[in-house]
Formats: sequence, structure tokens, C-alpha cells
Amino acid sequence: MAHAQESLNKSGIAAAAEESAIEADLVATELDGADMDLDAKRLPILARVYGILILLNGLAALPFTVFATIYSVREILAGRVHVDAMSLTFILSALHTLVLITNAACLIVFGILLLRNRRRYAARWAYVLMPLTLAEGMLSLALQGLGWNLVLPAIQMIILVVISVTADPSLREERRLQRALKRMDDRDEYDAALAAGMLGRDQSGKGYIALDFFNIFWLFTIASVGGLIIETIYHFALYHGELQDRAGLLWGPFSPIYGCGAVLVTVFLNRLWKANAGLIFCASAVIGGTFEYVTSWFMEVAFGITAWDYTGQWLSIDGRTSGKYMFFWGLIGLVWVRWLLPRMLALINRIPWKVRYSLTAVCAVLMIIDIVFTLMALDCWYGRLAGQPQTSPAALWFSEHYGNDYMAARFQTMTIDLAKAGRM
Repeated sequence: MAHAQESLNKSGIAAAAEESAIEADLVATELDGADMDLDAKRLPILARVYGILILLNGLAALPFTVFATIYSVREILAGRVHVDAMSLTFILSALHTLVLITNAACLIVFGILLLRNRRRYAARWAYVLMPLTLAEGMLSLALQGLGWNLVLPAIQMIILVVISVTADPSLREERRLQRALKRMDDRDEYDAALAAGMLGRDQSGKGYIALDFFNIFWLFTIASVGGLIIETIYHFALYHGELQDRAGLLWGPFSPIYGCGAVLVTVFLNRLWKANAGLIFCASAVIGGTFEYVTSWFMEVAFGITAWDYTGQWLSIDGRTSGKYMFFWGLIGLVWVRWLLPRMLALINRIPWKVRYSLTAVCAVLMIIDIVFTLMALDCWYGRLAGQPQTSPAALWFSEHYGNDYMAARFQTMTIDLAKAGRM
């Protein structure tokens, strides 16, 4: 009897082991064969409907914008319309037109990819359209101020983010991996997959980190906070203990200049993370200096704001950047790419699976709200100084809660000169 019971126990153990092995094999098969056909699963119907809409929008907007531009140029050359070609407003209008034409052409391609269910390429084009949409909104803001003109670019940016997250194969693989790991009883397998599965890494092997919305958002957030801390300490040490508020947003300890700079360095140097240190340093210096120049220029033409002035410093370029700070950008970029980026990715991957995407979505919404309210507060500040009527409910609310004194105290490095703005 005991012998029979022992045999049954052994049989049960063997059966359980065999079942576990089969389950592990199934999970391994799912993990290994994930990239077999990334376009096999169709995009949601809403994504394809959006593809039809933007395709029609691009087909209508592209020829209209091109013909309108050609007509305006002919009128100017014929002398029937007089403009100051060197005025800031004209330059901004020309840039805006160029961005609109490029954006319309890209929307046509993006719409076709969505309709044909090309997930991989649709996700890539979504990432191309994001900076174009941002540029369109920023130039519209500089020309017309904050108003209904920004609604369509804002909606398009939100939809692009949603589609990129839905269609991006790397993010889809992470979600599939999460579901597969949940079915495994042995949590050690999860830890091994986390350690050796290269979560968040560029699976193509051409770069270090996967350039998806999830990774980019958290790199932006971490760098925004870290950059603010570094700049505050640097100013404190340089000016003998003077503590100055260096934040760049209305709420929170964020300096988006450093966040955007970190994202740009990551995007452009992702494939060069193993390259020569001198190359990374020089590339980071150029990227950081260019970004600093463009940011200073945009703040000036949009709001008349001067946030920093490097006039008189070594290799100063219009006071917007200088050799000194390009050197700092190069040094920070080298440390970021070679040393910080792997550790940032490890820190990001510590976000628990259960809240990985929900937490990111909530934080992204809060960050967007902070950015939008900051732009609105700056726009109202500009309007009050320009003597524009502040009669709308939003303008009255900002005047009451974020008046001139508050704005000057919050953004201590900023000064406004209305003559420098390029608004119509």
C-alpha cells in the first residue's frame, strides 16, 4: 500500500514537473517568437479612422498651402504686397509655412501607413510627426499668442502619443512580456527576465535604449529635476550662497530645458553610446549649444523673454549660448551617454509592472497640464505688460492667482521686453 502511494506521489510530481515544463516552453516560445510578425495584429478601428481623416487633411492642406505660398511670393515679387523680409514676424511666418507644408506631406504618409496596418512604420512616423506638430504649435504661439490656434496641434499631439504607444512594437512586446510572466509561478524567472531580458533596451542592437514614449518621458522628467538641482547648486556656489529659483515651469521642481536637452542627446547619440568619448563630447556640445540658442530665440520672439544673456563671454553667440556652456553641455552629454543612461534605464525599470503604464499616463497628463498652464501664465503676463485687455475668464483667473509680482518671483531669471517679440 505504501509502495503504491509512493508511486502515485512520484507520478504526481512527474506530471506537475512535466506540466510546468510545458508551460515554461510555451512562455519561452512566446518570448522568442514575438517579433515574427509585428504587423499581424490589426490596429484599432479608431486608429484607422484617424488615418483616413489625416490622409484627407494632408491631401487637402498640402496643395492649398503650396499654392497659397506661391501666390503670396508672386504678389510680393510683383510689388503688389509690401513686406519687410527682414522683420521677425515675416521670418516666423515663413518658418510656419514651411512646417505646415512638411507636416501635411508627413500626414499623408502616416495616414497611408495606418490604413495599411504597417504598425512598425506607423510608430516611427508618429515619432517624426511629434516634433513637427510641436514646432507648428510653437510657431503659431509665437505669431498669434495662446488661443484657439493651438487646439488642433494639441489634439494631434495627444493622438500621436496614443497611436505611438499602441502601435510601437517595443512597447507592445513589453506588455506581452508582462502578460506572459504573470502566468509563471516561479518569480525567479521574472527576475531573470528583468535582468537578462534587456527591458527598455534597443532590440535592434543599433542603439542602447529603445526610443519609445515610455522611456523618453521618464528620461525627460528625471533630467528636468536633476538639471534644476545641478543649476541651483552651481548658481549657489558661483554667487556666494545666493539661492535663486531656477524652475522653468509654473509648478514643481522642473527645468524642461534640461529635460529636452537630455532627450535630444539621447535621441541623436543613442547609436553612438559606444563611440569615442571625444566624439560624444563634441556632438553633445553642438547639440546642447544649438538647443540652448533655439530655446532662447523662441522665448524671445514668442514672449519677449530673456532668460539668460551670455554676451561678453568666451565664444558668445548673440548672448544665447557661449563656448563655456557648450563645454558644459559636452561634459554633461558625455557623462549622460556613457554613465548615467544605463543607470537611468535601470531606475525606470524599477517601476512595478502593475503600475508601469498607468503611472506613466497619469504623470504625463500632469506634466502636460503644468506645461500648458505655464504657457498660459506667460502669455497673460505678456498681455498685461503689453496693455492688452484681460477680460476672458482665463485671463482674469491668471491675473488674480499669477499676477506680475508672482511671475517675477517664480521666474527670477526672466525679463520681458515687448519690443523683442515677433507677434502679429
